[in-house]
Amino acid sequence: MTFNVVGFGALNMDKLFNVNIIAKEEEEGAVLNVKESAGGSAANTVVGLARLELKTGFIGKVASDQEGKLLLDEFRRDGVDVNGIAVSERGRSGSVMGFIDPEGDRALYVDPGVNDQIDFRDIDLGYVSGTGFLHLASFVGEKPFNAQNQLLEQLSSVKVSFDPGAIYARKGLDTLKPIIKKCHVMFPNGIEVKQLTGQDYREGAKTLTKLGADIVAVKLGKQGCYITDGKESHLIEAYKVDVVDTTGAGDAFCAGFLYGLTKRKDLFECGKLGNLVASKCIAKMGARTGLPRLAELRNL
Repeated sequence: MTFNVVGFGALNMDKLFNVNIIAKEEEEGAVLNVKESAGGSAANTVVGLARLELKTGFIGKVASDQEGKLLLDEFRRDGVDVNGIAVSERGRSGSVMGFIDPEGDRALYVDPGVNDQIDFRDIDLGYVSGTGFLHLASFVGEKPFNAQNQLLEQLSSVKVSFDPGAIYARKGLDTLKPIIKKCHVMFPNGIEVKQLTGQDYREGAKTLTKLGADIVAVKLGKQGCYITDGKESHLIEAYKVDVVDTTGAGDAFCAGFLYGLTKRKDLFECGKLGNLVASKCIAKMGARTGLPRLAELRNL
């Protein structure tokens, strides 16, 4: 099968707790509600793209436990191909505990489980070699990060999109340069740009294009997004919605933007699509609940 987009990142069960406050040291908070759902940054993006009727697949790893079964079942329900996902007979599937306050702000704790066991030998090159985009997102451990780099060395004709997240941003610019120089599009947020370059999002995005990224789309939360390819630049306002939960907002943005790129939209339209899909995501609890279907996107 030829895919529009194949994701490669961690697969986690999200255990989301609505709380009255995100407690700091020596503080106590109260849990108001609990929701459990499938997650993982690249996985959320791929589900968003599948709901927009693109052909999608995934490279990752789960355990043969209840959580692993749920993660695979959720993918199948949304039409994501799971033949690139390895299943380990030992260990536990990855999980994330998230605490969300009444303003929609959050704190996350990651238990990577077997995500950190994936290595290059788990990957079928034929599965990904014909895809339009390979979308990379972060892992906690070094082994899967090295597997991502090894895979990029083997691929020449596949366009790479890259959402570094806080975990990879902490690795520093020198460590990420081999990925950045192969990026067709990179999706840092404003904080990650500052971490990587020491510059504000405008100058930092310019630096990342000079390092090889064809397009840098900086996610700016309530401010929207900043898009540049080194020649043209756009600051695009966010859509105004009542925020319920910001979990998965950046992943949803990536889905909208990548959908635009696959449909040959210009940078401004891609940015608007990213903001629109993100706005639908944050209006509901959980990373995937609000992700729109194609018919809804066309109506909007």
